Amino acid sequence: MRRLGLLLAMAFAGAHAAPPRLAPLSDAALASVRGGDGVSFDLAGFSMNGDVRITYTPQPGRSTWIGNLAAARSDNAVPFSDPYRLDIGAGPAGLADIVSFAFPVNASGEQRWQFAYDWGVDADGIVRDGGSVVLTDVVFQGGGLQFSTPRLEDGVAFGLALNMRVGEMAWRPNGRDVAAGQMALGGVRIGAVDASGNFTGAPWAIADVAAQPAVVNALADETGAHLHVGIGWPDRQYGSGAAPTGGLQIDRVTFTNPGGGTTDLGSSRIGSIQIQYLDVKFRP
Repeated sequence: MRRLGLLLAMAFAGAHAAPPRLAPLSDAALASVRGGDGVSFDLAGFSMNGDVRITYTPQPGRSTWIGNLAAARSDNAVPFSDPYRLDIGAGPAGLADIVSFAFPVNASGEQRWQFAYDWGVDADGIVRDGGSVVLTDVVFQGGGLQFSTPRLEDGVAFGLALNMRVGEMAWRPNGRDVAAGQMALGGVRIGAVDASGNFTGAPWAIADVAAQPAVVNALADETGAHLHVGIGWPDRQYGSGAAPTGGLQIDRVTFTNPGGGTTDLGSSRIGSIQIQYLDVKFRP
């Protein structure tokens, strides 16, 4: 009897230790597999510059361009403590998957961007160098971008949420290193606000791929194809049906005279902004 009990115990132990049988997954099962955590990355020591030019040409002989882009960023004291995040997730029922690109929280504001680029136009035989745009101490605190497939049209659907500050945004007609003759906006802030128009510290959802999608595409008419950017009406099915509220604050509006001296036009603030609908078509 003892021997029989020992044999049974060994049989049960062997059955318990046996590895599970593997079976192939069907195409439907593979299609339902979703990623877990996405990708996180940092941009420690990031800096770039070059002579790349981007040109928009709606018709032959008519174009506008930006070029000579320069960008650099200061870092957190602790590397990779507040990274960017890229995820692909399922959209709401009936909608396509959503690619989400989340900005760092950057609560201390240590991550500061510096940007500069040149721009110009070429139309009807007139070539005009417009000078440079210089942005200093650009701070993003949360928010990010979304991308998906539009519901009813071609192009790319996108969402945008911003909680940002800009130390100065300057238009310099004589080049990025020449402040004489510039117009500058200093102390710019964009973000969500409460019912009283006070900044909440949260990102302002200017567009959302489900609740209020934006789109960029090309639309054609009798004169040809045109670049189109739009934001749809708020969608009650996938959101509250109301456009989110944001605010815009500019601490200083100044002009630097070519001969010296600065004209200060003071500050400006829009306490409450809602974008119910936007439709922009770039004409030749």
